[in-house]
Amino acid sequence: MTQATKGAAGGGPAVFTTGSTMRHVTVMTFTGAIGLTALFVVDLLSLLYISWLGNVTVTAGVGFATTVFFFSTSANIGMMIAVSAVVSRALGARDRAQARRLSASSCLWMSVFAALASLLLLAVMDPLLVWLGAEGEARAVAHRFLMISMPSNVLMGLGLSFSAVLRAVGDARRAMYVTLGGGLATAVIDPLLIFGAGLGADGAAWAVVLSRLVFCLIGFHGCVRVHDLIARPSLRRALEDFRPIAGIAGPAVLTNIAAPVANGFLTAVISPFGEAAVAANAIILRLTPVAFCVVFSLTGAVGPIIGQNMGARQYDRVKRTLTDGLIFSLVAVCTAWAILALSRNGLVLMFKAEGETAELLRFFCTVIAGSWIFHGALFVANSAFNNLGAPLYATAFNWGKATIGTIPFALLGARWGGAEGVMVGQGLGAIIFGVWGIYAAYATVAKVTRKGQAAARA
Repeated sequence: MTQATKGAAGGGPAVFTTGSTMRHVTVMTFTGAIGLTALFVVDLLSLLYISWLGNVTVTAGVGFATTVFFFSTSANIGMMIAVSAVVSRALGARDRAQARRLSASSCLWMSVFAALASLLLLAVMDPLLVWLGAEGEARAVAHRFLMISMPSNVLMGLGLSFSAVLRAVGDARRAMYVTLGGGLATAVIDPLLIFGAGLGADGAAWAVVLSRLVFCLIGFHGCVRVHDLIARPSLRRALEDFRPIAGIAGPAVLTNIAAPVANGFLTAVISPFGEAAVAANAIILRLTPVAFCVVFSLTGAVGPIIGQNMGARQYDRVKRTLTDGLIFSLVAVCTAWAILALSRNGLVLMFKAEGETAELLRFFCTVIAGSWIFHGALFVANSAFNNLGAPLYATAFNWGKATIGTIPFALLGARWGGAEGVMVGQGLGAIIFGVWGIYAAYATVAKVTRKGQAAARA
């Protein structure tokens, strides 16, 4: 059992305020990565099984649907950041009663938010699919997939809230079980429904719904039955807690939905190059979070560590955590890049990719994957912003990368280099904003430190 898990199980309220920060980053990241991999594998497995049907149009349709679905997933992860931040700060200040109350209020607001997000995306689904470039049978497949799976967004949001509470208390193992359980359920249910029941793409959509139910139930058990860290929900208390939660959730959600907006734009720019290019883009968008799951996990791993040390006013450990997170991200990305490059032909065979689809997949694995060094750096910087009282910085950087760092570069790349040029353009934008984000993160840590030290002397 890890130090963090021992502390959580034993009732220690601030396990990240002592010991090696790199060790905390490593343990929380790897356990979170296993769970996040399971979450992202849900989409990847669905697309993999669909690709085995041998119909590139159906593969493209599911790709369009999951691009839309990425909007709700990213928004939920933004809310999860707020849950983790407010609960970890309360635990860092050794106020367990406040942490239980904030956990309950956060879960309630997450459920409301996830339901509203589902309704909104269903309302704008058709024009959104048109904007993405979906036509004919591919559009019909995407429409049915979303009609079946989108309502389950409430289950996903609530499950992510439970996972955030477990990570905030330091129980990395049970936080991992939440998403791992959903991923394992998908691995079993998906082929049964797609091939066994002959439901095709509809079977993949129903598998998403069932896996999210499993995801939610496991999280509830860890938070309520094991840790008793969620108080009885109260509408009055939830309304009182709305401001501190929304103060982080609002900017965090805006920050996170920048990525699906950028991906949607890239899909729209790539779609004129044909269904083979769209299919390749769909595979890459599903493969990326699995390949770089450690980087995605860093956002949730670094946040609670910074949050607890911020609550305990240990500013030297806050800076050390930021540095350790960046070092960890660099090593993780380089390792994943090497694995992708070496396995590029195997991935082409696995997805039965041919022609342009295969060429674009190989190009991503050998060249574009390297740009994730800078995507990862910005992820870590954004986690610092969200937990240091500067969430608007994270919003500004993510939207800057999604607009200024994506649109002009992608359009120029499309003109000069086709679909490959679009991918190169996105990578160049990531370099600019990744370097800038690192600088701003350290400046924010220095500013918070000066303020804290001045307040302690007063």
